[in-house]
Amino acid sequence: MTDQSMDWIAADWGTTNLRLWAMAGDRVVERRESDQGMAGLAPDAFAPVLAQATQGWPDVPVIACGMVGSRQGWIEAPYAPVPCAARPRMVEAPGAGRPVHIICGVRQDQPADVMRGEETQIAGLLAVHPDFDGIACLPGTHSKWVRISAGEICHFKTFLTGELFGLLSGKSVLRHSLAGKECDPAVFAAAVDEAMMRPAQGYAGLFQIRAETLLAGLDPSVARARLSGTLIGWELAAAKPWWLGHQVTIIGAPALSALYAQALRAQGAPVTQVAAEDATLAGLNAARKELKVTT
Repeated sequence: MTDQSMDWIAADWGTTNLRLWAMAGDRVVERRESDQGMAGLAPDAFAPVLAQATQGWPDVPVIACGMVGSRQGWIEAPYAPVPCAARPRMVEAPGAGRPVHIICGVRQDQPADVMRGEETQIAGLLAVHPDFDGIACLPGTHSKWVRISAGEICHFKTFLTGELFGLLSGKSVLRHSLAGKECDPAVFAAAVDEAMMRPAQGYAGLFQIRAETLLAGLDPSVARARLSGTLIGWELAAAKPWWLGHQVTIIGAPALSALYAQALRAQGAPVTQVAAEDATLAGLNAARKELKVTT
């Protein structure tokens, strides 16, 4: 039976998945997840999918973040240009039968960059730590490094690290060398160092993973650690101006955040970690409060 105190629904609607939380104020009543991500839906399919995913819940307002607001999503939620207040901005989606508010993304014109979803996690970080001033790293499919000051997103940079890992581990010849989710920490650390010190050697080193599997039976956890360490090492080398001499707050999934934290601490960078779900919910809750203020 649904908690009768439930008064809104938080949604993280990404490219491949839809995550929903039935909320009573800032308290989670129930969680649900669906594989009905944005990528597989036409604009007129979002409302029926939402209705099915929330079956049994009351017709309370929905606040959603993520790719649901992209040009290929339910409705395009326009980007706010940086520098901009890390305060959620929203548009209302049509045809839902209930209020559905979608959080707008953030854009950077020079150099060109965009984010959707991460701005909500940043709003969540600032909702918990309103005086935060520093660097946020949001690892994922498209890792973001964000400069935050005086409650504003100042500028940011995106790296394709997670997508490259997915393509190489799932589509390339290296897929035959990787299995499971284990990642040898010592091997990972060595691969990060090698990638940062000698990045030009990296491409040959990636094929060497496959060769060692064939010739020496390379352990899959070692192979995974070398691939992950190489890609994250390249990212850290390119992102050095963002973390050198700065406190870094990592917002992401626990396992991936732990790898970034390990790599950054090895370079002497002080790190704190925030769980992605906690930041997302805090940001969606901040949007709910913002909506009450402005309506």
